[in-house]
Amino acid sequence: MVDRNDIGSWLTGPDTSGISKYPGERLGLPESGPGSIARAGRRIVAIMLDWGLALLISNFAFGGDSWATLAIFAAEQMVLVGTLGYSIGHRIMGIHVVRLGGAPAGLLAGVVRAVLLCLVIPAVIFDPDHRGLHDKAMNTVLVRR
Repeated sequence: MVDRNDIGSWLTGPDTSGISKYPGERLGLPESGPGSIARAGRRIVAIMLDWGLALLISNFAFGGDSWATLAIFAAEQMVLVGTLGYSIGHRIMGIHVVRLGGAPAGLLAGVVRAVLLCLVIPAVIFDPDHRGLHDKAMNTVLVRR
């Protein structure tokens, strides 16, 4: 015979034993401080700073052409993230891109991440660890410095 324990109860809520307590826990990252997942606020401000810089350069050099702005933004992301691990906005906000395990992102990761970031959709679809599809594609993560 089926009893109440077999089917559970709405009063107990869903089983949360397999859900991580904070973003990055499943990846072995700390909950806060250096090396922890960069939260949405820092990421949004960083991308706004990078886009603003690209727009400023585009206005002076190309009359504000939207394709030029996108190209400048993409070039900044490719070169700086690929070589240094952070863009100007990332640096100001105290975050950087690393591969899982802590190694530098690398030039290929910078290029692929930038292309996917410019497509927008991969950046706004993310997992419980706050990794967008552009990060998952290159096995990278955006962490606090």
